[in-house]
Amino acid sequence: MSIFKDKVLLITGGTGSFGNMVLKRFLDSDIKEIRIFSRDEKKQDDMRHLLQNPKVKFYIGNVRDRSSVDNAMAGVDYVFSAAALKQVPSCEFFPMQAVMTNVMGTNNVIESAILHKVKNVVVLSTDKAAYPINAMGVSKAMMEKVAIARGRSLGANAETTICCTRYGNVMASRGSVIPLWIEQIERHLPLTITDPNMTRFMMTLDDAVDLVIYAFEHGSNGDLFVQKAPAATLVTLASALKELFHSDSEIRIIGTRHGEKIYETLVTREEIVRAEDMGEYFRVPCDARDLNYDRLESGNERITPTDDYHSHNTRRLDIEEMKALLLKVDYVRVKLGLSL
Repeated sequence: MSIFKDKVLLITGGTGSFGNMVLKRFLDSDIKEIRIFSRDEKKQDDMRHLLQNPKVKFYIGNVRDRSSVDNAMAGVDYVFSAAALKQVPSCEFFPMQAVMTNVMGTNNVIESAILHKVKNVVVLSTDKAAYPINAMGVSKAMMEKVAIARGRSLGANAETTICCTRYGNVMASRGSVIPLWIEQIERHLPLTITDPNMTRFMMTLDDAVDLVIYAFEHGSNGDLFVQKAPAATLVTLASALKELFHSDSEIRIIGTRHGEKIYETLVTREEIVRAEDMGEYFRVPCDARDLNYDRLESGNERITPTDDYHSHNTRRLDIEEMKALLLKVDYVRVKLGLSL
């Protein structure tokens, strides 16, 4: 936490699952101030009453509104850019809303951070940005392109460093399937599964925060960081929940929803070619070449037979391993009546 000592941190979309986990991690640290920026006054009010901590300041605004972003950005040292529209089916029906928040809103945050001489900005992305087939993924892919291009243009010695992090399914986050299935278990309803063979990466909110902190500590302008993660089929996840909650709910297959993939990709084959394996993480530096392709040397093609890194070819969790991982999730522990 040393890089955050006496610093001011701004979290856009700070009332969401990620923002709450950052607060849990940072409030007792030596950080000076955490600014929560979001458009949800009810969630802000709930957080204010719950925390009652002078380190936390609240700013109502929308990343689509540059003036409200500028108001929150003055005096900030670091930014976690987490504000986004994330639900795949909703973005399929309202794709321009995804563009305005995920692309244009993020660009507002980046440009405001540069203007206010913020030290580091980490933009949070998703596995759905790799080989995107849905509106949410396309908007997040464009968001990554905007952030990486701006980082490339700033260069290595700029006052502001802009990086991206890309992660898979964050367990029990807003809109994820785990809270839905637990509610169905509690109401003795069938567990609705789109496709039992569908796989998803499994990450805890702690993992997501660790990834962002790692990007702050190790990132250069235009870098993309990915945390290696295990995966599980949906039927494995559902079965693990049933065993933890001693449920006899049946599993009902309902078919894939709008824009869903059978598996997700965290690092594309094209990115793996230039990725640096850093142990628990991949670092994908931006392509630093300019547009003067006529000056490029020939014979430097990097060709690899490596496949992309996706949820069908990563380590697959069994039911017991999935149960152990679920027991690390605060939401699940609360629902089971276990201590945090």
